[in-house]
Amino acid sequence: MPKQRLMIIDDEEDMLQGLERILTQELDEVQIETDKSALSGLERIKNTPADVLLLDIRMPEMDGLDALSAVKEIDPWITVVMITAYGSIEKAVEAIKRGAYDFTTKPFEIPDLIRILNKALERSRLIRENMNLRKKVSEQGPFADFVGQSSPMRKLYDGIQALSRTDYTVLIRGESGTGKELVARAIHNLSWRNSRHMVTVNCPAIPEHLLESELFGHKKGSFTGAEKDHMGMFVEADRSTLLLDEVGDLPVSIQTKLLRVLQEREVRPLGANRSSKVDVRILSCTNQDLEAKIREGSFREDLYYRLNVVTLRTPSLSEISEDIPLLADHFLREVCTELDLSLKRFSVSAMQYMMSGSWPGNARELQNFVRRVVLFSPDQEIGLSEVRSAENSLYSPAGKKANPAKEGETFELYQQAKEELVESFTNDYVSRLLRHTGGNVTRASEMAGLSRTALQKIMRRHGIRSDGFRE
Repeated sequence: MPKQRLMIIDDEEDMLQGLERILTQELDEVQIETDKSALSGLERIKNTPADVLLLDIRMPEMDGLDALSAVKEIDPWITVVMITAYGSIEKAVEAIKRGAYDFTTKPFEIPDLIRILNKALERSRLIRENMNLRKKVSEQGPFADFVGQSSPMRKLYDGIQALSRTDYTVLIRGESGTGKELVARAIHNLSWRNSRHMVTVNCPAIPEHLLESELFGHKKGSFTGAEKDHMGMFVEADRSTLLLDEVGDLPVSIQTKLLRVLQEREVRPLGANRSSKVDVRILSCTNQDLEAKIREGSFREDLYYRLNVVTLRTPSLSEISEDIPLLADHFLREVCTELDLSLKRFSVSAMQYMMSGSWPGNARELQNFVRRVVLFSPDQEIGLSEVRSAENSLYSPAGKKANPAKEGETFELYQQAKEELVESFTNDYVSRLLRHTGGNVTRASEMAGLSRTALQKIMRRHGIRSDGFRE
């Protein structure tokens, strides 16, 4: 593995020489480079990307904040640590808001500087690894929507590719939130049938008395309300693919008619005198124990064997925890785009915490969690405290249930519950904000995107005093 590259830009020659000498000894697996000109340093980074940039704020040729903006345009993922004097802490905070990872003050405490740089190098390593993995995934064409390069995911990709070359009926099994419909769509998109759109039936979402008509069609006048012919989803999916999503919820009466269609490869609409041939590939998804449903008599065994010609299983998030950084980064990008926010990032400790969870709701739960955690995070970097604050009331990332509802339990009025939740959130948010700024209300209001007056009103309303956060 090539050495990581640390670039130092500072206009003081003595400072550069001293840092280069010390850091070469302390960071022996890192290539150290220096430049006393911001312009030439940025040009070098443009030609040869750096992993970490240690950047002085006060320089005559180009202000450090301007240099920060310029380097982020060159490489949005570079990890930047700002160098500042004690008198310019406010500028360092501004740099953090603009995307700097951290800052350190002159004169240096070498152990503190080494600690910050090691964290910055580790963050850069994780980002580069994730970007490389995402690039490999995106190069796989129809697999561009998938995120993950763990062994179970690679096995899943192989299975999708193999099955896409056949017309076999496939049963896709896996826990809720593991991307079963995504797998079905990939099989269809890689198959010869991809010139026609895949038709999806959400089995539990359609009432039983309408499901037969939706699947097999009906003739005008065949029942009350049938004002015109309806071709049905099987005919719509002719020469394409029909996905039976959550097939375990099909009523037994419909199972019998579906079995006949699969056996005879023809459908007869309600009220019709004759059947018509269809060429449809069947894919099914379920998170249920179909074998148990067969034993209890709620799922036909002969239909099970018709649907289960080949089984493909989607792995749970607990089986692919090494892919959580990739998934979390992917969802974070999506959420920031949805909310029109500048791109945020997870700290190393926050990412490690998320990787330690079991995530019973799998990727869907992780996606919703990332949405919540962004709302708890005013800073560019999402830290461990923000991740913990975003844990919802039912499940934590460690997969522990908290106070499940009991039978007969009463609930307070919606408005009251909402007000209590907002009150709790506001107290927690403002307290963390003031703790972060050491009780500096001006800095806190800037970080929160509020005026100082607005923040003071919130503090008075909630009885929060800034002097309680000053050291």
